[in-house]
Amino acid sequence: MLELKNICYSADEKNIINDISLTIEDSKFVVITGPNGGGKSTLAKIIAGIIKPQSGQILLNGEDITELGITERARKGISFAFQQPVRFKGITVRDLISLAAGEELSFGKVCEYLAEVGLCAKDYVNREVNASLSGGELKRIEIAMINARKTQVSIFDEPEAGIDLWSFKNLINVFEKMHSEINGSIIIISHQERILDIADEIVVLSKGQIAAKGKKADILPELLGSASPACKFFSKED
Repeated sequence: MLELKNICYSADEKNIINDISLTIEDSKFVVITGPNGGGKSTLAKIIAGIIKPQSGQILLNGEDITELGITERARKGISFAFQQPVRFKGITVRDLISLAAGEELSFGKVCEYLAEVGLCAKDYVNREVNASLSGGELKRIEIAMINARKTQVSIFDEPEAGIDLWSFKNLINVFEKMHSEINGSIIIISHQERILDIADEIVVLSKGQIAAKGKKADILPELLGSASPACKFFSKED
């Protein structure tokens, strides 16, 4: 179980995360959504250990991990997929996915992970993770890595960014499969209706605060309501 208690973070004299408390139970699929600039990506990075909050506490299975960095949290079972994936010159796709899995994977198993994210395995398995790959290709490879890690908490920051429509349909299947097979939590930062629609719970973040949270059945109708062109949880200033 992941617990955030009274998390605050500011930068350049601006409050970005303002006293957020949130509990994410094991095996839950949670989508964090809301207006641009609301603090979604910052909160994801705080959970992963990339950004340290000025105050508050983060607990994983009751253990205080607030002071731990991204490497230590990865060892504890937290994975993070960047909105803009990093490149690794000299490392092949097969090497990277095997490293993520913690064991040397067979050619066939690596191909299976790549195929799930819409990549033709034979064209990618031995390629370097460098500038020759597009942003969309890197995004899919990174998602394949997270799938191979099978960690307790898997965080994806706007996984749909740079993904074509056909591959996006595949990604929905990947997330559904992860949800059914891994006894861990999935946290996705997204605006996409199809991703919101497969969530167990939705958290709406606006101006650094939780504007709403609850089961998909309670929150999604408000987000998609036709009475207003904007979600009632978002103010005109957002």
